[in-house]
Amino acid sequence: MVGRIVVGAHYGLRGWLAQRITAIVMALATLVVLFGIWTASPLTYAVWKGLLAKWWMWLSLALFSLSVMLHAWVGVRDILMDYVKPVGIRLTLEVVFLLALAYYTVWALQILWRI
Repeated sequence: MVGRIVVGAHYGLRGWLAQRITAIVMALATLVVLFGIWTASPLTYAVWKGLLAKWWMWLSLALFSLSVMLHAWVGVRDILMDYVKPVGIRLTLEVVFLLALAYYTVWALQILWRI
């Protein structure tokens, strides 16, 4: 009988779990936003701005932004680990994607902070 040798950093379960948790957070945040839009009628600029100023809406959108960043990072990291074999190129691409995702997340949080 041939035994299976498990090597590597064991990212599989943590990445899988992180993507599932972030997907749940994004789904719940979407429901919160839809509920806020549904209860705020008619939806004018003033109503929309007031809706986004509420703490629960701000928190749900902030968690959504952070979840999208983590969800995308796990997916990109898995794709790069599977398909880009030269270590130098893979690490360079990982750093580029991580910096881009961090920039976009900070940008989204700054937009939310200004509301």
